[in-house]
Amino acid sequence: MIVLLAIAVTVSYVGRLRLERRFATAALRAVVQLALVSLVIAAVLVHIAWSAAFALVMMGVAVATAAGRIGAPRAWPWVAVAIAAGVLPVLTVIFVAGAVPFTGAGLVPMAGIIIGGAMTATSLAGRRAFAALRDEHGTYEAALSIGLPRSAAVTEVIERHLPEALVPGMDQTRTVGLVTLPGAFVGVLLGGGSPVQAGAAQIIVLVGLLATQAITVVVVGRLIRSARLLPADLKDRLIP
Repeated sequence: MIVLLAIAVTVSYVGRLRLERRFATAALRAVVQLALVSLVIAAVLVHIAWSAAFALVMMGVAVATAAGRIGAPRAWPWVAVAIAAGVLPVLTVIFVAGAVPFTGAGLVPMAGIIIGGAMTATSLAGRRAFAALRDEHGTYEAALSIGLPRSAAVTEVIERHLPEALVPGMDQTRTVGLVTLPGAFVGVLLGGGSPVQAGAAQIIVLVGLLATQAITVVVVGRLIRSARLLPADLKDRLIP
């Protein structure tokens, strides 16, 4: 690990990226956080109630992170709505169908993967939509000038940008096994599972992520159109 970190820091210095301190800090945080999380997970996996509580903690961190990334920390309740809208139905289907056993060892990793996907989709959708509303304010004003309601004017600006938030997930699904072997696949193999079992687990994860992110992006779009999920500067510009 130290050698790999040294490579990253050296490249940043030589390439004048000025990220040496951030790389070092990020690596140190990762080590500390993973050490602490490992101890916590070992305890919470014992009982499903503790595992569910840990999943709620992950949800809270995801909401706070996404709200900060899109520059709308005060709108965190609506960020929570968007993430929950994608996470809850997908996890329900996965566990009710029996694709993953409803145990602590099944809930924590699956919830982490699905919540993480929803968090990423929220961040990407929000950042792209808000950047478009700032850069294309003239389009918004033009739509209002021809009599479109505010929500429709916002739609004119953000509609084509929202699908961009789904590109990473779709690319990962399209290229799985050809470009990358994702974590669920490798984890099952390392745990002694067969390649078929590993492939089945990875398909569940990938399709679940697609469903989660699609729902989340749609809900983010609806919340932006209704002016519930907006940074403070855009609220001032879009709402008289």
